[in-house]
Amino acid sequence: MNFQLITTEEVRPGIALITMNRPERRNALSIQMREELYEALAVERARDSTRAVIITGAGPVFSSGFDLREFGQPERLEDLINSSARFYRELWYFPKAVICAIQGPALAGGLDICVVSDIRICTVDAVFGHPQVKFGGVPLYTPLRWVVGQTVARSMCLRGHFIDAAEALRVGLATEVVPAGQHVQRSIEVAEEILEAPHESMVFSKMYMARSNDSGFDRAFYFEHDDSFRRRADIIRRNRKG
Repeated sequence: MNFQLITTEEVRPGIALITMNRPERRNALSIQMREELYEALAVERARDSTRAVIITGAGPVFSSGFDLREFGQPERLEDLINSSARFYRELWYFPKAVICAIQGPALAGGLDICVVSDIRICTVDAVFGHPQVKFGGVPLYTPLRWVVGQTVARSMCLRGHFIDAAEALRVGLATEVVPAGQHVQRSIEVAEEILEAPHESMVFSKMYMARSNDSGFDRAFYFEHDDSFRRRADIIRRNRKG
C-alpha cells in the first residue's frame, strides 16, 4: 500500500515500524495522516506474521498534535471527527502490542497516541503535554487518567503545562527513558521480548486490557472527542476571526 504521510516497514520478523513522516510540519496529525495511520494498522491487524507494532515520528518531534489549519475549514469538520475517531478506536482495540518510540515533543493528539498505546519508550528530551486547552481544545482526559491517575491528569488537562521525560517516567506515562537516538532500537528490543510469548496469549491479554475499561472508554471518548470536536472547531474559528 502506498502512503504519502507515513512510512511502514518490517524491521524484524513480526515487528512492524510505522513512522509519521511530516517532519516539516512537526508530524502534525492531519486528516490524511490519521486515515493513513488507520489503514496501516488495519493492514498489520490482518497480517498474521505481525506480532507487534512500533509507532514513531520522523525528525526531532514525535507529533505536535492535530493540524490546526484544518479546524478553520468548517466543511471538513465531519472528516476531522471521523478520521480521528476511527484511528484512536482502532489503536485502542488493536489486538497486537503497540509501542510508541518517542523523541522530542508528544503533544495534544500526539500525546493521545502515546496514552492509548501499550508501551512508551522515550528519549531524555521527550516532552508531553496538552497545550490545546490554552486555545479552547478539550483534552482526552479519561485514558490519560487511567495511565497517570487523576491528580496528574487533571493538572495536565486544566493547566496545559508540559512534563519532561523524567517526570513522565515517575508518574507512569513513560515506560522507559533512553538516550537520544536510541528510542527506536530500544523499542525493537522490547518488541522482541513480547514476541517470546505465545501469540494467542498476547492477543487475549490485549483483548482483556481493552475490555476491562470498555464501558468507560466509549462513553468517555464520545464526550471528550466526538462531541468536543465540534465545540473545539467553533472556538478556534471564532478566535482566529477575532
